[in-house]
Formats: sequence, C-alpha cells, structure tokens
Amino acid sequence: MKNEKMKLQQIPRVKRISKADFIRDYVQPQKPVVIERLIDDWPAYEKWNLEYIKEVAGDKTVPLYDNRPISSKYKFNEAHAKMKMSEYIDLLKAGPTNYRIFLYHLMKEVPSLQKDFKFPDVGLRFLKQLPMLFFGGENSKVFMHYDIDYANILHFHFHGKKQCILFPPTQSKYLYKVPHALIAREDINFNDPDFDQFPVLKKAEGYITELNHGETLYMPEGYWHHMTYLTAGFSMSLRATSRNLTNFSKAVYNLIFMRHFDNYMRKLRGQKWIDYKNEQAVKRTHKRNDVSL
Repeated sequence: MKNEKMKLQQIPRVKRISKADFIRDYVQPQKPVVIERLIDDWPAYEKWNLEYIKEVAGDKTVPLYDNRPISSKYKFNEAHAKMKMSEYIDLLKAGPTNYRIFLYHLMKEVPSLQKDFKFPDVGLRFLKQLPMLFFGGENSKVFMHYDIDYANILHFHFHGKKQCILFPPTQSKYLYKVPHALIAREDINFNDPDFDQFPVLKKAEGYITELNHGETLYMPEGYWHHMTYLTAGFSMSLRATSRNLTNFSKAVYNLIFMRHFDNYMRKLRGQKWIDYKNEQAVKRTHKRNDVSL
C-alpha cells in the first residue's frame, strides 16, 4: 500500500489580508493560511538570501543537525556538527545535504539583521524576544512535531521553496504520537507513507503547501508540522501566546513537567526509554483505533 497518499488539502492562500479578516477567518477558527505579500515592506523581503547571510554572518560558528533519529547518544537539541556560516552556505549551494540549522539566535549574533523585519499588525500577541532562524539544504526534512508552547506561529520563508505538511491537534490520534514527547514516529515518511506498517495514517486529514520566497504561513496553536526544503533556503518564525486556555495549560504542563520527566528518564534508562516510547506510539495508536496487526 506504499503508493497511496495521505489525505492532504491545499492550505488556502491570500495575497494580503486585513487584521479583522485574519482574526475572524483564521485565528478564531484555528485554520492555517498562506499570506503571499504580508512582508513585502520589510527590508528582508528584498535583501534576505543565502548570499546576504553569508556576507553579514559568514564568520559565525553555527550548530548543525542532520536527519538521524533521536537516540540516547545525544542530549536533546545537542548539535551533531559545527562549522562557519560561510562554509555551511557553500555546502547548501553545492547540492543536497541533510544538515540543518534550527532554533538559532542569528539576530543576536548579527544585530544588523534586526533592522530588516518588524512585527506585523495582525492582531496576535507576539512574544517580543528576537526570532530564531532555520536553515536547510535541498531535500532535508524536519520530522513531524508540534511546538512545546502551543504558540500561534507566523513562519516566513526566504530563498527557494519549502514544503509544509500540517495536521490540526484533532488528528493526533492518527499520527503515531510518541508518548512523553512532541513528535510522531521518526521513521514515518509523510511524503510517501507505508500504510502497511502504519495503517492508521490513512485516517489522518491535514494540509499541504509550498512556500516561496517572502511568503508567510500561519500555523495555529498546537498544529503538527513537517517541513521539507525543496531547495536550499531558510525561514524565520514569530510566535504569539496561546489564546485558548486549555492549550495554555498544556503548554505549562509540557514546559514544567513533561520535558523534565522525559530528560530524567533518558538519563535513567538511556536508549531503552527511547525504544519503549517508539513501541508505545504504535501500540497506543492501534489500540485507540481498534487495529490489530
């Protein structure tokens, strides 16, 4: 059954949108949207590409991550390699690579970049810390996950194309969520799923889009997201606090309890804990959906 596809509809697109329409049509009903020209008045819209980043930040040493599965060998968010930004951008331009940068405070390292963007007036309560940047090489992927703080996210893409697959929180029961974590099973290929191994995925209904340079994706609270860099490029996210009290409570639980419990169990049991969680992701999903294999 590997040739079957997931149930994914295209994310709606608008060229521009008023604050009132954005809140009414997308934030309140918690639906995603791509806004194509939200940031065309930012200096970043014209300036930001890989060559510009190399010019202003080439001497910075950056942390790199690849597509290897989570294991007990590395601490959570521990980098797999490091190199100068100039070398990394040369690597990106040379061809496909799995190396990515994520959650990196480049604007703190290079303050001049802070002049190139502004917080959009769209009715969201943005967290005003400096936004982080995400870089990826052609064909590199960010595994399916949702964010620990249940934020409303505006995700801006620069240089090239990026595929985004989203699922609302209501679909979690179909996605083989790993317990005590924010991820789905990492061995699921959401671009070409194996329904023999993961049959419940056939029930999941989500969204898909391709982001181009300068476009903005709105991801509502707790939405699952899987990213594939179709070409080398980079993105930036602005985060806004949860409007839903239940989601705010889940975020507090994740930050105060779940994250620390999982870290403790990793130290205590190592790889056995990670293997156990992956097994439970399948068992619980199949039990919840009355599947027997």
